[in-house]
Amino acid sequence: MPVTTTLSADQKEKTIAIDGRFDFTAHQDFIKAYKSDPKGEKAYVVDLRNADYMDSSAMGMLLQLREYAAQHRVALKNANDTVMEVLRIANFGKLFQVQ
Repeated sequence: MPVTTTLSADQKEKTIAIDGRFDFTAHQDFIKAYKSDPKGEKAYVVDLRNADYMDSSAMGMLLQLREYAAQHRVALKNANDTVMEVLRIANFGKLFQVQ
């Protein structure tokens, strides 16, 4: 499962895009995507536009990212209906900006 990243022009926000299944098979790539930055340095956007599945391990990875981002925001964007339902059931709208 490919995980790709892009930085904003001001280098203060990193977008992590997920393609395919967002599950434990993505763990290594997902962690590398944000741990290449010093802890608490950036805001993050997780682009779920191309994620067709999300399980509990993916939710755990998002919680780890939230902790790593410290005071910076973590936004979850572009989730399809299936992934959005998982986020809704888990009440992730209270922990993340869900768009």
